[in-house]
Amino acid sequence: MKYPLIFSLAILDIFRPDGLDFTHRNSPTMQKYVIETMGGGVALLDYNNDGLLDIFLVNSGKLDDPQKPPANFARREPAYWNRLYRQNRDGSFTDVTAAAGLSQAGNDYGMGVAVGDYNNDGFPDIYVTNYGRNILYRNNGNGAFTDVTGEAGVAAGGWSVSAGFLDYDNDGRLDLFVSRYLDYDLGRNILCGTPFHSYCRPEKYPGMTNLLYHNEGNGRFRDASVSSGIAAVTGKGMGVAFHDYDGDGFPDIFVSNDLMEQFLFHNRGNGTFEERALDAGVALSDDGSSYSGMGVAFADYDNDGLPDILVTNLALEKWALYRNEGGGRFSYASLSTGLAGLVARNSGWGLGFHDFDNDGWKDLFAAQSHVLDNVERIHSGLRYLEPPGLYRNAAGRFEKSALEALPAVAGRGVAFGDLNNDGAIDAVMSVLGGRPIVLRGRPNRNHWLTFKLAGTRSNRDGQGATVRIGRQWAYATTAGSYLSASDSRVHFGLGGGTRVTVEIAWPAGKRQVLENVAADRIVTVKEPE
Repeated sequence: MKYPLIFSLAILDIFRPDGLDFTHRNSPTMQKYVIETMGGGVALLDYNNDGLLDIFLVNSGKLDDPQKPPANFARREPAYWNRLYRQNRDGSFTDVTAAAGLSQAGNDYGMGVAVGDYNNDGFPDIYVTNYGRNILYRNNGNGAFTDVTGEAGVAAGGWSVSAGFLDYDNDGRLDLFVSRYLDYDLGRNILCGTPFHSYCRPEKYPGMTNLLYHNEGNGRFRDASVSSGIAAVTGKGMGVAFHDYDGDGFPDIFVSNDLMEQFLFHNRGNGTFEERALDAGVALSDDGSSYSGMGVAFADYDNDGLPDILVTNLALEKWALYRNEGGGRFSYASLSTGLAGLVARNSGWGLGFHDFDNDGWKDLFAAQSHVLDNVERIHSGLRYLEPPGLYRNAAGRFEKSALEALPAVAGRGVAFGDLNNDGAIDAVMSVLGGRPIVLRGRPNRNHWLTFKLAGTRSNRDGQGATVRIGRQWAYATTAGSYLSASDSRVHFGLGGGTRVTVEIAWPAGKRQVLENVAADRIVTVKEPE
């Protein structure tokens, strides 16, 4: 199938919806507590099943300067709540946090969010990661949520960062993976840098093991971190994404690590994983160096049917793009695709491969900002605050795209989805210590299709399903980016195509073919019984 290029430079426009009045509060101090610079998750989900995406934003908390133990992050004060905004029919938003039962955020410093229907009742549930105790909110289906963390057994502990739901054993129930960063304690904070202080590099602190929780199907999860092999390696985990990189029918897990080798957990299909990043060629940069792995995207950017991996990192490190060569091996493609030159002086966080202009090729959007708020004093050629970046995919090579003039901010998490159901992908980016930025996709003459998957034998979300149209492949997942969860629906740009054949491989093993599907609509597909 050919996709004629119909392209407008202005793919995304800044959008300021009424009612979205959130401000992220990270409470920066002179002590340079490392947690201050890492937070800001965002999720797009249709929590009330009205066909419109709603927005959930994770707040962080209050820090004193200096902070005396035990810390009181003031999460019970409204200024430090996480917030849920319900989208209204006119495109405005209403804050429903209290009414939805989400104002009780505990007293832990907030980080990220994962979304998935873990109990298969047709309503998306929310998992919030923290520096401290995590929280699982069960969606009751009546507009409200209940904190079920204790009975579910997923409180975790330590410093959790990103998380995601996946069905790693294809039993029809979504399991939960949590990345954890440093073995860090506010009471053991280190002041780094002279003659002025800056946030310490991660080498100053030990790492932690990641967590894998198996869904037992009775509202409870079992900690399978050790038995699965996930806890066999210690990392400094930031982003996490899932995909079946070797096509064996089981989801694999990629974790971006900060200033150490990356992790690729290969799913053996028997409930266990083996860490294979070095053997697969995705552990280090092209010269064998480690880098500051932040966010991760796990998707097929070159339309060859094999999922590739992109890891964002800090300026001067080259973002790491790994092209899947098949056979369980990847090649380093940052230079050959032109991406390295585009982002050489940019620091990236949340990101995603999505077809913003619907030409049949997945473009790249990334939140950008350095981790050090005084980096200009260290390197005059770098900047702490940056506008987000949009990099158009021109048949496998990347080029910078124009965005409406955007402010330079400390971008962190990004979630993607079609907020107004017009077929153009939108992005919501969290801002450290600031207000989120909403970027709305601009429709053009290209056609599109979006699929809402409904599993029967597979999990209700259909997460882990592979959808194919022509040479394009997409993977159903809400995970990826950094700290964030995207729309569970699967989107395709079709260029000039108006009717297509669709092939779906469901996690439970069924293969489904839909013939002559008309473009420019949202299609609900139920898994065959």
